[in-house]
Amino acid sequence: MKAELLLQERHQVAEAAFATIKIWRVAEPVRGSQHDLKYSLAYVVSGVCVLRYDNEAGKGDHRHLGELEMPYVFSTPQALLADFWNDVDRWRPQ
Repeated sequence: MKAELLLQERHQVAEAAFATIKIWRVAEPVRGSQHDLKYSLAYVVSGVCVLRYDNEAGKGDHRHLGELEMPYVFSTPQALLADFWNDVDRWRPQ
């Protein structure tokens, strides 16, 4: 089975900032993950990716906040989206 694209969105958050969200269902978990989703969520400001959630093969579920990379505990797609948007809100200037 090929990967099935479940969600692909681009949101203009500010004049110089946007978010992209891509989530696929995969036949087998990505190496390092325990679920059947592959995802990449990114927040880009002035051409620089300042926040990213992904589960690339071998690293499993993790997120990047600026230069920091840390594990992410995946539970559900809904929680993933909520966590991402909460981090976007914290990153955005008030």
